[in-house]
Amino acid sequence: MTSESPQPLISLAVLASGSGSNAAAMVEYFTAHKFCRIEGIWTNSPKAGVLSRNLSVPVHVFAPGAEDDRVIDQWKAAGISAVVCAGYLKLIPAQWIRAFPHRIWNVHPALLPKHGGPGMYGLHIHRAVLAAGDAESGLTVHEVSERYDEGRALFQCRVPVAPQDGPEDLQARILRAEHWALPRVVEALLLNQPLPRPDQCPA
Repeated sequence: MTSESPQPLISLAVLASGSGSNAAAMVEYFTAHKFCRIEGIWTNSPKAGVLSRNLSVPVHVFAPGAEDDRVIDQWKAAGISAVVCAGYLKLIPAQWIRAFPHRIWNVHPALLPKHGGPGMYGLHIHRAVLAAGDAESGLTVHEVSERYDEGRALFQCRVPVAPQDGPEDLQARILRAEHWALPRVVEALLLNQPLPRPDQCPA
């Protein structure tokens, strides 16, 4: 009688451009996970804060455009199954989307399709929400397409806008929700499990 072979780990690549707090949340969640692992983090900026976080996975710096094909080769060689954009600000190249169809996911700190598109990142988003007088904002996890923030929405979590909120206040609360939601949504997508309940998302 032979024992069953262990299920191979599902390998993920994470993209980050800034401080790397969402990337860190991903690494923390998937550390010692039975079925999924973070193979590495790729950043387009040699000054990105993610480089100073001393995370337990390799961090690679690359030049977008010039090294797009090399990054695909790295991911293919590492057996990457999906790519997660965790605060990555560059437009994803078409060859990446072709190489990983429906397997590149992004988290956007607003309720798409509102407050998305070119220029809508960081505090710009939260200022736009407040200027519009919206009663709520939140986050969207979506598939990545060849246009900013236009891929199919997979999960949304709503965060109320308080009367006294400034953009930094709203950003901090939504970021806390992102840290909770992104790894759980990715896990569910990878393992073909039910998505987390949006009402469990910290707001």
